[in-house]
Parts: sequence; C-alpha cells; structure tokens
Amino acid sequence: MTRATRLPLYAALVLTLAMPLGAGAQEQAGNREQSQGQQEARRSRPEARETQALPPESVTRHSLQLPGRTLSFTATAGHLTLTDPQGTPQAEIGFVAYTRDDADPATRPVTFAVNGGPGASSAYLHLLAVGPWLLPMDGPTISPSASPALVPNAETWLDFTDLVFIDPPGTGYSRVVGGDPVRERFYSVAGDIDGIAAFVTRWLKEKNRLVSPKFFVGESYGGFRGPLLAQKLQNDQGVGFSGLVLVSPVFDFDWLEQGTAGAPWTYSALLPSLAAAKLSRTGPVSREALGSAEAYASGEYLVDLMRGLRDKEAVDRISRRVAELSGLDPELTRRLAGRIDMRTVQRELRRGSSEIVSAYDTNVAIADPNPSSQSSRFDDPVLDAMTAPLSSAIIQHLAQTLNYKADGRYNLLNGSVNGAWRWGGGRNGPENLDELRQALSLDGRMRVLVTHGFTDLVTPYYASQLLLNQLPELGPQPRVTLSVYEGGHMFYSRQASRQAFKADVQRLFDEALQARAVDNRD
Repeated sequence: MTRATRLPLYAALVLTLAMPLGAGAQEQAGNREQSQGQQEARRSRPEARETQALPPESVTRHSLQLPGRTLSFTATAGHLTLTDPQGTPQAEIGFVAYTRDDADPATRPVTFAVNGGPGASSAYLHLLAVGPWLLPMDGPTISPSASPALVPNAETWLDFTDLVFIDPPGTGYSRVVGGDPVRERFYSVAGDIDGIAAFVTRWLKEKNRLVSPKFFVGESYGGFRGPLLAQKLQNDQGVGFSGLVLVSPVFDFDWLEQGTAGAPWTYSALLPSLAAAKLSRTGPVSREALGSAEAYASGEYLVDLMRGLRDKEAVDRISRRVAELSGLDPELTRRLAGRIDMRTVQRELRRGSSEIVSAYDTNVAIADPNPSSQSSRFDDPVLDAMTAPLSSAIIQHLAQTLNYKADGRYNLLNGSVNGAWRWGGGRNGPENLDELRQALSLDGRMRVLVTHGFTDLVTPYYASQLLLNQLPELGPQPRVTLSVYEGGHMFYSRQASRQAFKADVQRLFDEALQARAVDNRD
C-alpha cells in the first residue's frame, strides 16, 4: 500500500464545511517569492491542469455471490466539495461508498477508510483488503503486467459494516481547486486532518448517518491520521468513533528516522522483523517464535547499543547475535557493528542469489539490476511493482462497474503531495500518541486495533509494540490490541492473513458495539 514516507529513504471547520486558512499559511503565501520559474512550475502541476469538473455522483446497485451468502448493496461514487467561510470552493474530495440494502442505517456501522503516503489514494484498502471486490496479489513476486481483473472478495468487511473510501486532495481524482495557499494548507499534518474531518461530518449529515456507529480504518500514514482524526472529530465536530483500525501505522516519526544519528531504539525496533524475515524463509512466523528476538531487542541488545561503538566487547556481542537472528553475513554485521538499517537488509539479505527484497515485505524479491556494483538503485518489488495493475484495476472499476467516468489523471501514489507535505514546526517529528491517549481517555468505550505484518521493514511491528507499551491502562479493561500477521506492510494481500485480519476486526466491532449498547442502556 502506502508509503509512510517522511522516511529519508523514500522522500513518504464548522459543520457548513468552512475551512479557513490559518494566518501562518496566509503569511507564508504572501512572503513567497513569485518568480517566473515558480509560476511555470505551478502551472505544470496536475491540479493546475485539471479544469474539467468532476462528474456528479453515480449510484449503482449490485448483488455479489460469496461463500455461504449473497450481498446486496448500493455503491455510490462521487465527490464532496469543501468551501471556505465565504462559500468559495477549496477542494473536491472523491469517495466511494458501499451500503448494504438490507440493513437499518440507524444501527448499521459505517467505516471511513483512508490510505497513507501522504499522497496515496484509498485504492489499496479498497481493492486489496476490505472492499467487495478484490485484486488478487498473493505470491512471491508481483508483476506490473499482471491482470487487473477483479474477483469477489470473500473477506470484505461489508458483511458487518458499510464502507466509505476517501481520497484526500491530490490523490485519486480528488484535487485542490482553491490555489496555492489552499494547497499548502491541505498538504500539511493539521490541514489534512481538518479536511478529512470536514468530509466525514458532511457525509454523515448528507446521508443521514449521524446516529450510526462510526469506525475508522487507515493504513501507514493513514494509520497515523487515525488518532488525530478521532480527537478532531470528538472536540470540533461532535462526532465520535467507536473504534479505530490502524494498519501498519506510524505513531512517532522520530522513532523511524534517527538511525543515522545513532538512536538505539531504531535498531531495536527493526531487529524482530529481521528475525521474522529469516524464519519466514523456512516456515510460519508467530509472536511466540519471535519471543527471544523481541526480548533481546528491548533488553541486552538495547543496553549494548547504548554502550556505544567504543565498547568493543558490546560491539562483538551484538554483531554475533544480530547475525544469528537475522541470517545476515556475520562479516557484514561485524562491519556495521550490529546496527542494521532497512536499505542494507534489502540488498544484503539475498546477496548470494543477487536479489533485492522489498522493504514492504522481505519475502517478495526481484533480481538486482546492478548485482556487481557496490551500490544499486532499484524499484521496490512490492510498492512499485503493484502500481500498474492496481492503477488499472481502480480506474476500470470506477468507470465500468460503478459508472463513474472522471476525466484527468488518477493519482494512485502522488509523489508531489509527499514532497510538498508540511510536517509542522518545532524540532521534533510529528507523533500521535498524545492524541491517542486523549481520545481513549475521553471515550471509555472506544476500541483500537493496531495491525502489522511480520516482514515489514518500513513500519516494523515492534516499534508499535514498544510505543504502545508506554500507554497507561486508561480503564479496567484493555482497549488497545496489537495483532501481527504473516506478510509485510500490505499483509492483507495474503489470503490467510486477510482472513485473520477480518476476524480480528469483526471482534473489535463486536466489542465496541456491545460497549455502546451498554452505554445506551445506562
């Protein structure tokens, strides 16, 4: 799916929907140098070229045969226009909604889904995980020329919740229509959340679903959005999520970015995923099988990393142990003093067979395009390889199955959004653990499921585990769960993992709805 890329290696309102620009954004826009070259660059942006209005909503009805049941549902593809307080359009945000025809909207849950990047459309979750149709993509390799044909998705969440897939501005067919200052606002941590919150509130009002139980699923940077959006809706919009599903999320960007500065926790967080990569080559992977690797990563390994490079005995200890756990060449781990980064793993894990593994799933590999060179430039075997079939599949699905025929470019993964993203001020990277604590504290019924793949190097599962360990109990019952599955960042592309994922999500829904029912009786 989606880049959680602020990583250096990958450089990723009111109820009327008024979304004013902050004074800081206006001042920065006013101070920006207006050279001829900059003006030409702005005119060349995809949003600047797209003047054709997006088509009106398309409503279609479908009946899907799945194992043991038939789903009858309505699909709505369209967009909502966000405006400023004066009613001037600011952005057109595209969406696809699936609603069951045989359910009471007052009690039927509705789930809002976004992907990450920033700059990724919702097609990943839509067609690879939870929507009613699926693009099969399970296997040791992904081919850009693979068929984009969709099949019914037996693991669709439409069994237990309606679904609304959101494309933030600059992704999918969504675009900013209010000019550069507005674009700067939307392409920021805070402005992005303002826009998504406005969309959610507007959709709930227009579709008469304010009384429905509401949930959220977000992947990668979309998972980072979850706690921020939950608190924003609680405090500013009068909307509460009953549950959050955070898929391969980032909680604190500093944790993933300080490896070059020698921060020991970055290596500690990654080590269990390296051990999982080794185990996955010969058999199944589980938390139990990784127990010793996890204990070492946050115990002796962390202590020896803290001792530093001048402690030769500590360096020798961790070099040997990291080689044992990861399967990497002992000479390599000794040369790197037991401090292994993602890029090194991609090229060195299968050096003997001249293959590059994906940072998103170490079990997916391609031939090294420069096997005899000391360094190599290469596309990612997962993220880049799936771009062509997934792009074709979502465009075809929108146009043919959902009868939504939009002009202009469909941005599956928009690098210009990622490059222009404003991460906020201050010296620290953004984090959302404070918002998660606040949202859980304010709503004692809310449930959170955090999910990861074992062999994901981009957002390693143990980083989330270490950070979630710092949360207080916030009540008599645990309400935050971490589940880890076979596979990588997009673990749901594997059928068995997708099945287990759906079961865990349905359990979260059941628990959240039961808690909501008790609350209503009280």
